[in-house]
Amino acid sequence: METRYGSPVATGPEQVFGDLRGVAARVRGHLEAEISESVEELPADEAPAGQISRFAQEERARVLEAGVAGLEKMAADRADEIDEDEYFGVEAIVLLEGRPAILVQGQDFAAQDGDWSVLEAGRAAIRESIARVGRVEVTGHPSLDWVGTAFLVGPETVMTNRHVAVEFSRAEDAGWSFQQGMTARVDPGEEMAAAERPAGTGPPPYEVAEVIGIHPDVDMALLRVVPPGGGALPTPLAVAADAPANVPGRPVYVIGYPAWDGRRNEPESMRRIFMDVYNVKRLQPGTATEFTPGGLVMRHDCSTLGGNSGSPVFDLTDHRVLGLHFGGRYRFGNYAVPLWELIDDPLLERAKVNWV
Repeated sequence: METRYGSPVATGPEQVFGDLRGVAARVRGHLEAEISESVEELPADEAPAGQISRFAQEERARVLEAGVAGLEKMAADRADEIDEDEYFGVEAIVLLEGRPAILVQGQDFAAQDGDWSVLEAGRAAIRESIARVGRVEVTGHPSLDWVGTAFLVGPETVMTNRHVAVEFSRAEDAGWSFQQGMTARVDPGEEMAAAERPAGTGPPPYEVAEVIGIHPDVDMALLRVVPPGGGALPTPLAVAADAPANVPGRPVYVIGYPAWDGRRNEPESMRRIFMDVYNVKRLQPGTATEFTPGGLVMRHDCSTLGGNSGSPVFDLTDHRVLGLHFGGRYRFGNYAVPLWELIDDPLLERAKVNWV
């Protein structure tokens, strides 16, 4: 029987979770632990940054309890008995457990339970990935402080989207230049502050020195960057020179800076994933869902938002960059440029992309 369920990540719970009962039991255990740990509430002026209010905690618990009931009905082949609250809760569990948006703090991430405990085996490589992704910040823009995400792909090169780069650059003669009065930089240290690592103590930003080029066919821009004070840039990320086997269903992860994006996403779903913490670095695991050989679009179901424009899509198996994320559509999935399809592209050759 067809259900009313429709996940914003375009992947239903049966595909996201291998064991619905196991997920339901794990979520229930977390809820019981949260209740026992929240008997006393800290005064508001002592609460850490980003802590959810008591009311929001109670509402979240109510939603997840309904989701647990919904998962248990699905596991028992009783999906036709699930009510609207339970569907809402199941969707929240898919977003929070199946396709989480994990906060990065101190260029690292918290250990995950369930299916994404596999991230632990790749922690060292993922940390290397995290260190090479930054937020694209601008000065002189009439309305924005930052415009997207970029990542190191060459000795002095970052990659981002065309629609990110045009916020601070313009076509001029045969090339591109900065708009009048504007500058840009890529800051890999923009993350939610932790008690042991205050904001602003991360790796230094890279200044954007030149727009190498903007691709004529796909949503891509290449920028030349330099570190402040003449220091050295990190080694670039490895970019996939060939297609991985079995792209659909392949575990991937995105790193970027999801921002509030009410134009293209349903607000309540956004709150369930991001807990109203935006504009900081996150690790967003998921799967590649669709690719046609020879095409220039790969789809994935990681939990991304507008600020993720220009984010890298990594293969969780070998941590090569498979794609350049450029957009998404609520309940239909997200879109990325499959980079291996551009290995002979002259712009990427000029940018000295690190093909592996």
